Amino acid sequence: MDYTYYPGCSLESAHSSYGESVKKVFKHLDSNLIELDDWNCCGATAYMAVKETLSFAISARNLALAEKHNRDVVAPCSACYTVLSKTNRYLQELPDFHGKVNECLKEAGLSYNLSVKVRHPLDVLMNDIGIDKIKQKTKHFLHGLRIANYYGCQIVRPEKGFDDREDPVLMDKMFEAIGAVNVYFPFKVKCCGGMLMTTYEDVALKLSKEIIASAVENKADCIVTTCPLCQMNLEAYQDQINKVYNTNYNMPILFFTQVLGLAFGFNEKELQIEKNLTCGIKLNGTIK
Repeated sequence: MDYTYYPGCSLESAHSSYGESVKKVFKHLDSNLIELDDWNCCGATAYMAVKETLSFAISARNLALAEKHNRDVVAPCSACYTVLSKTNRYLQELPDFHGKVNECLKEAGLSYNLSVKVRHPLDVLMNDIGIDKIKQKTKHFLHGLRIANYYGCQIVRPEKGFDDREDPVLMDKMFEAIGAVNVYFPFKVKCCGGMLMTTYEDVALKLSKEIIASAVENKADCIVTTCPLCQMNLEAYQDQINKVYNTNYNMPILFFTQVLGLAFGFNEKELQIEKNLTCGIKLNGTIK
């Protein structure tokens, strides 16, 4: 099956490893990600609170371009997925606002007719491709690997419907099917602090520390996430957390498609795991 691929800014820069692993996983599963030509930044979450109509027009431009291809849009970044989904919902529920946005798009020779479906890769993997195909394509079952599945606070809330909002399970089911152990992890949808790390660092460090502490307490070998910002906060600030809280964390924080890619037989270099700041993982669940 073919999908329109919207990488967003993060996957084209600091988190290119996520983008590469997503593309390799989908290709391995015989699904094509066709990058949206001339895509632009989704506008990011905060901009919607600054200039609402303009921010939605910026986001809707991507949807208008994608609409020409009559395919679902796959957006791996949690923020991009949230913003594009929110744009879709607002324009569907507010006809007058939809008209204003289309007036903006008209200046670029575009219009958006609300026909695009925005998807997250986890949704597509589990609900389109399915567990049976994933197991069939697995070369190295993850026996012994103890995973803390961290969904973050965006991809299932507030209006998304592909998993439970308070206790999402699709990532857990996927990794369990290919041999991993999903540890008890009550912080799976708790906020990591997000952009507070740049404004109220003490608050964000506390939130991120609680997530890592829960994974350590439950003897996880790694935290696996779906979100570039979550990955950055949990990984890049571990040294700072250790200084503030007198801890000694060295918890690997990997994208879920990197771990799935290892199970599919790709090596760490192919999945760009060497770009991660914390240590890598071995398939038998031990830490390098």
